[in-house]
Amino acid sequence: MIIDNYSLSLEEKVFATLEEEILTGKLAPGEQLREQALAKRLDASRTPIRGALHRLAEEGLVELLANKGATVVGISREDIEDIYAIRIRLEGLAARLAAERLSESDFMNLKSIVEVSEFFIASGDGKKCGDIDSEFHKIIFNASGRRHLTKILTDLHKNTKAYRRISLEDGERAAKSVCEHREIYNALARRNGDEAERLTVLHIDARRSVHINTPQPILILGKWAYAVSILILLCT
Repeated sequence: MIIDNYSLSLEEKVFATLEEEILTGKLAPGEQLREQALAKRLDASRTPIRGALHRLAEEGLVELLANKGATVVGISREDIEDIYAIRIRLEGLAARLAAERLSESDFMNLKSIVEVSEFFIASGDGKKCGDIDSEFHKIIFNASGRRHLTKILTDLHKNTKAYRRISLEDGERAAKSVCEHREIYNALARRNGDEAERLTVLHIDARRSVHINTPQPILILGKWAYAVSILILLCT
């Protein structure tokens, strides 16, 4: 079997582009994705387009229907609640585990992110905190030392990108979020896992309250999040 590496590379690019457009709301729930139109817009043949759409369907981002192509899928308020039920439990765990494992390099990066975020807030430019907000949490996930935990939380963060971006456009909420990051960092720097877990739970719960009341239900509940949400619901 001959593998076309160029097609695979192009499929990855198409997948990444469409995934980003869905998660940021550029492609809205219910929107039809036609292979021919996508091929023209993304300058690709239909083979990588079809492959990318199937991957998006596997992630729960689109639904494939015979003779209708792909449709962007949105989620309900209940789904958002599920996502935050997972995040509250698992991010607290990740912070507690990370407190014992973070390296000096990790601490330097976390401190830098907090300080840059504080600068953006002081400059009245809280919107710029979005990307480094994700990086702050990513460092903690990775330091947990739990591969599957990191994968699940990374996917959840990616799937809530649109809502986190919207919430950080609120200057007051962005400032509060940065203060919470500072407190989490301080607890981690003291290697206080219990306190880091407690503060992280409070941080995620505050985000949950904001996002539940945020319009534009753009989020997607991917396969990892769905599986874990069912597990948590069965265990509570």
